[in-house]
Amino acid sequence: MDKPHEHDDKTTHIEKATTINEVADPALDKRLNRKFDTHILPWLFGIWLFSFIDRSNIGNARIAGLTDSLSITTGTCFNIALLVFYIPYILVDVPSNLLVKRLRAGLYLPALITAWGLVCTMMGFVTTFAGLVACRLLLGLFEGGILGGVIIYLAMFYRRGEMLLRSGLFYCAAPLSGAFGGLLASGLARIRVGGYERWPWIFFIEGAVTVVFGLVCFFFMPDTPAAAHFLSDAEKQWALRRMRIDAGGATDVDVDEEKLSWYWVKMALLAPQTYLSAFIWFFLLVPLYSFSLFLPSIIAGMGYQSTTAQLFTVPPNMAAFLTVIGTAYASDRLKNRGYFIIGGSVLGICGYVMLIVATTNAVRYAGTFLVAIGVFQGSPMLMGWASNNLAPHYVRAVGIGIIISIANCSAFIGTFIYLQRDAPRYTLGHSISLGALVITIFLAAAQCAYLSWENKNREQSQRDGRLLQSDAGRLGHRHPNFRFTL
Repeated sequence: MDKPHEHDDKTTHIEKATTINEVADPALDKRLNRKFDTHILPWLFGIWLFSFIDRSNIGNARIAGLTDSLSITTGTCFNIALLVFYIPYILVDVPSNLLVKRLRAGLYLPALITAWGLVCTMMGFVTTFAGLVACRLLLGLFEGGILGGVIIYLAMFYRRGEMLLRSGLFYCAAPLSGAFGGLLASGLARIRVGGYERWPWIFFIEGAVTVVFGLVCFFFMPDTPAAAHFLSDAEKQWALRRMRIDAGGATDVDVDEEKLSWYWVKMALLAPQTYLSAFIWFFLLVPLYSFSLFLPSIIAGMGYQSTTAQLFTVPPNMAAFLTVIGTAYASDRLKNRGYFIIGGSVLGICGYVMLIVATTNAVRYAGTFLVAIGVFQGSPMLMGWASNNLAPHYVRAVGIGIIISIANCSAFIGTFIYLQRDAPRYTLGHSISLGALVITIFLAAAQCAYLSWENKNREQSQRDGRLLQSDAGRLGHRHPNFRFTL
């Protein structure tokens, strides 16, 4: 039973939120979002850009002579080096998400960036397969907390209807990293200085730039809206309270006040949308990871030499970059995520069909465009979808950690479906990726149907009994007033 003063505090919270909601100034919301967009998003964009460059540049290094230098030109050694990255990446996500707020996001995230930048730089010095594997393990350890951490960080500042566009704006750095990384690698692979030739310089330069960026982030990323130096006191107050109002009854405290408890962990573990989202993303990541890692090899298999193959990775990734931004904007306008995932998967399927059956390089290369724009736009959709439908903060933190951990198990498939023996057409890899997208479509449709059914029940007051069974401030996304995003 609640103590009287606790009840009074809770009532005060709700009354304040209601009062502010009634007098909310749309201009104030726009000003807040504009400030967050200019002071936060650029850093998150850079984080994800360097994250994808540093995990994927091994693909560029491969066609610049890495495998020859380390004598791993046969068998599955290269695929093993790709795979080991995802072992710590998967294991650290949930605990890392729980640390984001406790260790201060503005310090924790930059620390991870700086650490993996150092590891990437060290990869240029490896001379054995064992050294390469060790570096990839460490890289996965430090990158493992970034994606979930960034999603949770965004959800501290933006309301649910504003999340997808911002998720898209930071995630579009992933395809841009493919374009930028290909251009950069084509130049760095020509360097022959200090006894290091070609591929080591890809790691030296790209890793060093990441370290510098991580150090700069320490000085500019606020921990929460309440700690944002660029906001006035009134803006800080409203930034916190508008998030509580947007939660639709999921919580009655600000993000600064919320405490971790097993109650929230259990809620995340028992939410059907946690597992539906996880497996949608699992099958979506099979083609995304394999495509981002093996695109240089796929294009080289069309008969192009190393430098040309690097440059030819740029246009498909640029097309994906623009598509991610456009679909993120449209998704927030339409307040829908699932249908965009389904549509993108259909495009990706068409691209893989072209890669499998086409007999000319022009058609096969065109297929890489459809694959890129189809699969890359799906991940920010899924991130926004999961963040929208799990509440409050610690339910979201645990749920997203579970989702990312399960989804990234797809790397055990994605890193082993493009084998050297299948070059140059890689029919097996294309076929498995196509099948994964078919499953993605069915699972996304199932989640849309479930969420629509649950919203209908709440609109018909069939979930109102929950208000009598528990404190309304601890119902989270199970609150009758909470509506799921389709």
